[in-house]
Amino acid sequence: MSFVDLALKRKSIRKYLNTPVEKDKILQCIEAARLAPSACNAQPWKFIVVDDPELREKAAGETFGKFISFNHFSLTAPVLVVVVTENANLSSIIGGMIRKKQFRLIDIGIAAEHFCMRAAELGLGTCMLGWFNEKALKKILKIPAGKNVDLVITVGYPHPDEDYPRPRKALTDIYSENEYY
Repeated sequence: MSFVDLALKRKSIRKYLNTPVEKDKILQCIEAARLAPSACNAQPWKFIVVDDPELREKAAGETFGKFISFNHFSLTAPVLVVVVTENANLSSIIGGMIRKKQFRLIDIGIAAEHFCMRAAELGLGTCMLGWFNEKALKKILKIPAGKNVDLVITVGYPHPDEDYPRPRKALTDIYSENEYY
């Protein structure tokens, strides 16, 4: 599959088949994330795979609430991958302070997309969630107090209803040359 074909295939999936995901496929996705570049090669990530049904349901329940229900679909995903941001190395931390950028979050985004692209290549669907109850997730998954959960990725086999094109802005809306216009 060409890169463009893979990029077209990778989309946020919000409806999954009730089919278990093979551990080998999840490990291939984590390997792809492991290979992602990061600022100063800090690799500030840890991936917690949550596939135990009871634990997964508890964790998924923390991605929505009474008033915010848009992540309710996470209950149908056979796997959740909780992305914990680890401490970066000193070079990355100092560079981030100087540039006033959180390189760790950029790094997490790159690694997460590597994960999701490999998942798409393997026929899996994913959706990155930024809305969740971090405190509750940390308690459920025994994540130490000094760590941050920055993303949750739902993973599973996409339901056929999810196979429709997603609208994208026109190239002319996101691109300019030599100056902002």
